[in-house]
Amino acid sequence: MRVLIVTAGSWGDVAPYTGLATRLAAAGHDVAVATHTRFAARIAAHRLTFRPLPLDPREELASGAGQGLARAGNPALAMTRAVRLARTFAPRLTRGVEDAVRGGADVLLASALADPVCATLGEALRIPCIGVYLQPLTPTGDFPPLVSGARSYGRPANRLAGHAVWAATEQLFAPAVRELRRELGLPPRRTLLPRDRTVLHGFSQSVVPRPADWPAGHRITGYWWPEHSPHWQPDPRLAAFLDDGPPPVLAGFGSFVEADSARLSALLVRACRLARVRLVLQSGWSGLHATGDDVLTIGEAPHPWVFPRTAAVIHHCGAGTSAAGLRAGVPAVPVPVQLDQHFWAARLHRLGVAPRPLRYQRLTAADLAGAIRTAVAIPAARPRAVAAALAAEDGTAPVLAALARLG
Repeated sequence: MRVLIVTAGSWGDVAPYTGLATRLAAAGHDVAVATHTRFAARIAAHRLTFRPLPLDPREELASGAGQGLARAGNPALAMTRAVRLARTFAPRLTRGVEDAVRGGADVLLASALADPVCATLGEALRIPCIGVYLQPLTPTGDFPPLVSGARSYGRPANRLAGHAVWAATEQLFAPAVRELRRELGLPPRRTLLPRDRTVLHGFSQSVVPRPADWPAGHRITGYWWPEHSPHWQPDPRLAAFLDDGPPPVLAGFGSFVEADSARLSALLVRACRLARVRLVLQSGWSGLHATGDDVLTIGEAPHPWVFPRTAAVIHHCGAGTSAAGLRAGVPAVPVPVQLDQHFWAARLHRLGVAPRPLRYQRLTAADLAGAIRTAVAIPAARPRAVAAALAAEDGTAPVLAALARLG
């Protein structure tokens, strides 16, 4: 079966699908991945067919609108700015997805951001489309919508807020999708996505239990673990630093772009020195950098290799980084920046593998040092128990089963 996986966003929005795609290909499917050209080499490294989508996500995050989103101090403002940013690229992304789908497929697997466009094209071209999401976006009474922060409003209000955010989110692509439907000769729809369709969620029920009030077709499969370059070798400086003392703390903010990287780098170094721990600083898209006997700056390093060698990981709580920390069985120091990161940060704290989250916009070296001390003192048994639960799951099996039912 020709399977096309369509995903857009930062590397964290793409990486899990490399693992899913590789497993599907090993099962005999012909798999292509449509995403941004910035990630073409990473997709090709796993012998997967690449189809290009427009936009450079790093450039978008570094733009004035992207930096405004990063500085948003409350969920409502962050959502408003996210809508404003998304509306600038929705038409271009819609056309890019259309070109990728018209390249041929028997089934579409669509990330949350790509799903409205993929579902419309699937309807027109009579190609089955399954949502494959990395976040729990469907409204529920169990927890508030991801972009509203971590505090629950109570079941009725959680559901009401969830539907409001769902409706607002659909408006990101509504104009572009309505135009696409007219061009394809499809009748108008009140909502972009029917609620009764199949949506598979690539995270663990031990982290987010499946809400009982979700539609029957919405399932939680377990994580889809990213594939990493088979040619990667650790920098000798990193190996030497790890061997030269107690396990360090690693700090990395992944695809988040901080314009003042020197300020953030200095804050992280100061916090680790106050906490009396060594630091591995991952440069990421912000270009973080620092030097010293007790700090080492590195570039990319596979999470499964580097995380287990650390005492704790300071990160922005993107879905992928949060999952990688849980898989490695190490404590986290959650510093969420925006949108769904607050949700994942709260989950880590609730699981007992992290201290209370620190909001990025209010971060100080003293507060971060206190959180580091709390994290490294967490008994090892708790994060290891979570890691063991995740190791027993096979998130790809339900996706393969769904494809088999289509075949």
